[in-house]
Amino acid sequence: MRPRLAVVGSINLDLVARAERLPRPGETVTGAVFSRVPGGKGANQALAAARLGAEVALVGCVGDDGFADEALAELRAAGVSLAGVRRTAGQTGVALVAVDASGENEIVVAPGANLELRPEDVVLPEVDGVLCQQEIPPAAVARAAELAPGRFFLNAAPARPDPPEADVTIVNRFELESLPSRRGLVCLTLGAEGAVLLEDGAEVARAAPPPVEAVDGTGAGDAFTACLVVSLLEGRPREEALRRACAAGALAASRPGAQTSLPTAEEVDALL
Repeated sequence: MRPRLAVVGSINLDLVARAERLPRPGETVTGAVFSRVPGGKGANQALAAARLGAEVALVGCVGDDGFADEALAELRAAGVSLAGVRRTAGQTGVALVAVDASGENEIVVAPGANLELRPEDVVLPEVDGVLCQQEIPPAAVARAAELAPGRFFLNAAPARPDPPEADVTIVNRFELESLPSRRGLVCLTLGAEGAVLLEDGAEVARAAPPPVEAVDGTGAGDAFTACLVVSLLEGRPREEALRRACAAGALAASRPGAQTSLPTAEEVDALL
């Protein structure tokens, strides 16, 4: 039976410029190639979870501009339920992404409609788990944690003081420092070095990603998060879930774009 997951989070349109190198402060770099790609941590993780085999519903906000339909296109195509996505006056969230030839990126986000997601907008279907990130207002994240009918997963990014407690919290090195408590299960991502699972601060599992040629790291963290969550909801052992998540993140990093890079369960299995 497919795991049922609700994702409460951000929806953006990514405006991406690919250049040979990233600019230094005050410098202009030319010769870039431009593309528009659906993104936002919430939308990325919802789409990744659907491609990995979950039944997914997304809760979020988009604007009433022309970017909204572009931002939702891949989600519709993947069969993600958008009944919980509200349209509001104003702009759909936008991310300005610069990517260099080695896959390193710099991102500036204009949240737009994502900041309009209210606690009363968070209406959850009957699901096995709820996944949140922190690109939406804290009150909406807290409401999702409160209402979660199954396990609550939090990708505590970007870092924010006093995030709600979760069954599993996913963070990078910088975000780990902002957690008020390290109790429970925490997944620490380490980029090319892989990831570690910590239980009450003690390491209980570690995995490294398969070797790939990095092209663009934009969606890698979202692919990792979604794969870890789906794998745990499928009842896989922690070590296996962590290995699969590392493989999903590596696959995403080996392809350009955010949502365009997200792998399927079959691709993860083939890489492993």
